[in-house]
Amino acid sequence: MMAARTKTIEESIRDTEAPEHRLRKRLSALDLTVFGVGVIVGTGIFVLTGRVARDNAGPAVALAFVVAAVVCGLAALCYAEFASTVPVAGSAYTFAYATLGEFPAWVIGWDLVLELALGAAVVSVGWSGYFASLMSTLGVGLPPVLAGEDAVINIPAMVIVLILTAILVAGIKVSARINLALVILKVGVVLLVIVAGLFFVRAANYTPFIPPARSTPEMSGLGAPLIQVLFGVTPTAYGVAGIFSAAAIVFFAYIGFDIVATAAEETKNPRRDMPIGIIGSLIVCTTLYVAVSLVVVGMVPYSQLSSAAPLADAFRAVGQPWLATVISIGAIAGLTTVVLIMMLGQSRVLFVMSRDNLLPKNLATVHPRFGTPARVTIIIGTVTALLAGFIPLSALAELVNIGTLFAFVVVSIAVIVLRRTRPDLPRAFRTPLVPLVPILAVLASVYLMANLPVETWLRFLIWMALGIAVYFVYGRGHSRVARRHQGAPGAPWG
Repeated sequence: MMAARTKTIEESIRDTEAPEHRLRKRLSALDLTVFGVGVIVGTGIFVLTGRVARDNAGPAVALAFVVAAVVCGLAALCYAEFASTVPVAGSAYTFAYATLGEFPAWVIGWDLVLELALGAAVVSVGWSGYFASLMSTLGVGLPPVLAGEDAVINIPAMVIVLILTAILVAGIKVSARINLALVILKVGVVLLVIVAGLFFVRAANYTPFIPPARSTPEMSGLGAPLIQVLFGVTPTAYGVAGIFSAAAIVFFAYIGFDIVATAAEETKNPRRDMPIGIIGSLIVCTTLYVAVSLVVVGMVPYSQLSSAAPLADAFRAVGQPWLATVISIGAIAGLTTVVLIMMLGQSRVLFVMSRDNLLPKNLATVHPRFGTPARVTIIIGTVTALLAGFIPLSALAELVNIGTLFAFVVVSIAVIVLRRTRPDLPRAFRTPLVPLVPILAVLASVYLMANLPVETWLRFLIWMALGIAVYFVYGRGHSRVARRHQGAPGAPWG
């Protein structure tokens, strides 16, 4: 069966050497780590910390970030093994192709299209809101119809997407340098928040550190979590169970470290640098998240934290409103790098899918001067700009979460499969305790998926059904791997 055929590791690596498809190897371990921090540290650190402390975990929100980091860490170990062993762009798509077969690879590739393209558009809309707020603070008000989530035509969101598209086309090293500058800025803001906030921390605000548990109202209809609909399990606020409920929410502040794996083909020494970039960025971001959450609940009683801008409002509450403006600047820098790296990851996934002829092969041409997949990058930038400019996206944001978790599940399973099918394969980094760690990663990811609303699951299934139709209409008949397995000796792949 054509769809069951796999693409060997050797075939995948050989494809990267074709002159018209060769990406330039420019990235170091530092670049990869900065990419990871760039995409992980976004609005999550400025918004989720306070909201989850108030509604779910109390001062123990720091423990929720640790629990979420452990779940991400399990998946990160699996990604690190694959990305260092198979240094090919495409991340989970490439890993699935080498282990589970062409059809599962297409499904996860289509899933990544949803995760990354929609994620970049959603974040750019958030960027527009922060930008409009900052401009208003500076005395330059932007019309609500042209900026922010309720805009009729969201001009700032479209402009930032198009600017970042041009940067991505200009070269991977240019993108890395701009990302580094913005990451330094936003991490500097985060560190300033931590240090300045320490002067206003009151020990009494940490008591009780784990508030007594209480039940939360059940939700009804399509907005209810799937786990509630299937098993009657409702989330619990506070207590130990509240920490785990909070972890299911703050987990989404970590989304993005997996995008580092899409840059494997452009890394100078992927066998060494990929594990450092993936795991290192996760450690840095966890440290920042825990520190910020401890500071914000120490400054203001958790029950009084705001949901829209908890960090900024915390500093206003202690008489330091100037820091609210600084936090807005950090958030703008943070969201800029998130959009940049998401579009980078998206372009590399579609580039590899096109190189495999599952999508039109002319999209996989590398620009002769810049060494980037310029065509597919421009298409992604144009579509993302249109989505951000004209379509309300807030209701679709959770599709990004379910797409990421599904990718975690596939990669974790693929590690187990590749250990059995290719035990001889040289591995620079080995996921410890296989199959235990991958199995735990699968179970944790499925649990978090089950906490998402039913309507998110329905939208996800509709998107995947559309993708399956595209595969059987186009990809199945054009696949390079299928032609090679079918074909006569010497038959061209293109």
